[in-house]
Amino acid sequence: RKATRNFFMTGYRTRALASALVLIVAVTAIAVLVIAPRAGATGNRTTRHLIGHSVRRRAIYAYERGDPNGPAVLVVGSVHGNEPGGVAVARRLLKVQAPEGIDLWVILNLNPDGRAAGTRGNAHGVDLNRNFPWHWRHLSGAFFSGRRALSEPESRAAYRLIERLQPSLSIWFHQPLAAVSVTKRSLAFERRFAHLAELGLAKLPAYPGSATSWERHVLPDSTAFVAELPGGMIGARKADRYARAVLTISRYDLSS
Repeated sequence: RKATRNFFMTGYRTRALASALVLIVAVTAIAVLVIAPRAGATGNRTTRHLIGHSVRRRAIYAYERGDPNGPAVLVVGSVHGNEPGGVAVARRLLKVQAPEGIDLWVILNLNPDGRAAGTRGNAHGVDLNRNFPWHWRHLSGAFFSGRRALSEPESRAAYRLIERLQPSLSIWFHQPLAAVSVTKRSLAFERRFAHLAELGLAKLPAYPGSATSWERHVLPDSTAFVAELPGGMIGARKADRYARAVLTISRYDLSS
């Protein structure tokens, strides 16, 4: 009887050990499926980078998606606090699949203080799009350009990021002209983007201290332009159209 009992106990222990091993293997397999990234899912990952703070110490973030080894594409949703339409486009870009081989960077709002106050300028009343170094000069009124070039923390945050990334393509959203600015150097890109986004084309003045003018000066092989959206809130359908226009033009040969 004792031998029989030992036989059954040994069999019980063996079966229990085998069941435990099966359970461990199953749990490990599930963990791998949950934790391990899916092949080809790189474009869906989003990394948030703190690039600076506003005058009122609000954080300014840039979001990176796609291939970090690819050419950089920068999109700025809003630089003027009373022109928030591009934020909806920027948010949409964080939800759709990024193009393969592109390092997409998105700043939702470069001017959080202005947005909170509903003003064009930042908390110092400075128009950030007149505060960049290229052809900066003193301007007053609604286009107050600051005490000097890059006097504002928000401008410096964008300046440092652009100098580090050296983006091949930059699109800065504004409102309310519903038109894409045209330049001699990037006319083909601007026309194509305007067509895809169903926006017009406009020859805007060469504003002193503007971000895109500075970018084109320091990065002569890059493309940087302003996309003026219609005034008011941008609905989901339009935001999707503008975002897809950004993604389509990002696939072009940016070195040409």
